[in-house]
Amino acid sequence: MMVKVSIIMGVYNCATTLPEAIDSIFAQTYSDWQLILCDDGSKDGTYVVAKAYRERLPDKIILLKNEENMGLNHTLNRCLQVATGEYVARMDGDDVSLPTRLEKEVAFLDAHPEYAIVSTPMIFFDESGDWGRSYAIEKPTKRDFIKHSPVHCHAPCMIRRKAYLAVDGYTENRQMLRFEDVNLWYKLYAKGYVGYNLDEPLYKMRDDHAAANRRSLKSRMNGVYVTYVGFKLFQFPWYMYGYVVIDFLKHFIKGIMPGRLYMKFHKKSERKW
Repeated sequence: MMVKVSIIMGVYNCATTLPEAIDSIFAQTYSDWQLILCDDGSKDGTYVVAKAYRERLPDKIILLKNEENMGLNHTLNRCLQVATGEYVARMDGDDVSLPTRLEKEVAFLDAHPEYAIVSTPMIFFDESGDWGRSYAIEKPTKRDFIKHSPVHCHAPCMIRRKAYLAVDGYTENRQMLRFEDVNLWYKLYAKGYVGYNLDEPLYKMRDDHAAANRRSLKSRMNGVYVTYVGFKLFQFPWYMYGYVVIDFLKHFIKGIMPGRLYMKFHKKSERKW
């Protein structure tokens, strides 16, 4: 099925939040899309929920399944293999796309062929409601990776499929899990592609204690590794690698901080409404 936008969503143990995520796609003002779901070996009812949507709307949804947990990078690559859209949008199974998200991102890429990536800031929410939002650099450059990585929010992004294919999608390395998006930005920019961040937040990210608990010390060390590999990819001079050490210290401190304390500082560090 040829469509303008393929939406790729790797899902894992998100049965309770998946309906809201999928419903937000069906509430979009833009309709020329396909949704590609891949269950990554969930142990709850995630696949059952996804299958029910697939059976109800077979013309709009493709459903894949990993027999065991393989990680998001592998899972998204499986989605990319069957994507047919000119543009590929991301979505997570516990988040919400605001109604005009796809319409505005498609309009931007249609009007600006010089950009391969468009993303938007995110609204953060938890069980108590919306509590803040992110902000982003409008036109990131390679220099911005030094202090402002990631330069694009991954979940709300839309990318030209030809650009995804030019860098072979996501790097399937377990040392990059939870930071596979940052590595993707490094690969795309190293290849000469550039992106743009809209000012309006068009996506809501569920950022609660459960999300904080997934940001373990081990996963944060993956972030340091991705930064190191990215600096090599950009061929930064040797004296720039001091920022890798700074990155390590930041991730280490956050990784050993108790969850509740981390959330307290995390919410204070994000710009409020």
